[in-house]
Amino acid sequence: MTTLQTTCRDVEATRSLAGRFAGMLHPGDVVLLQGDLGAGKTTFTQGMAAALGVDAAVTSPTFTLMNIYPTTSGFDLVHVDVYRLERLSEVVDLGLGEMLDDGAVVVVEWGDRAAAAIGGDHLTVSLVAGADDTARTVSFTAYGPTWELRLGDLDAKVLTST
Repeated sequence: MTTLQTTCRDVEATRSLAGRFAGMLHPGDVVLLQGDLGAGKTTFTQGMAAALGVDAAVTSPTFTLMNIYPTTSGFDLVHVDVYRLERLSEVVDLGLGEMLDDGAVVVVEWGDRAAAAIGGDHLTVSLVAGADDTARTVSFTAYGPTWELRLGDLDAKVLTST
């Protein structure tokens, strides 16, 4: 397990970082977002979605649990929020495995609650608000060989531009 970290000075820097990161995504990727309320999980997803050519407004699916956005990159972006789910079996019931098999990219807010149900290769993105509430510390932690191999590219292509 390897972790890379950077700091974003404001909301736009967080969206920009996420947009650069989106260029690394491949069909079947899983990205688990974690952080307190207001840490920037939805903002990060909005930056990814914009870079992937999503034409719709991206909002947190806290009550709908899941939004599926077609992208211009040839795969769907599945945006999930598991905050309200109480059991791992509820995460499994969402059918994320099937969506991944179909080539979607799955992004899960409150991903630490879903990690055991997702398993396999995934990248965890942790967002922590700074003291001034605008800056964010963003950490990328690789789980599994696929993301471990890609962290060098993430460092070179995404973080060096921050």
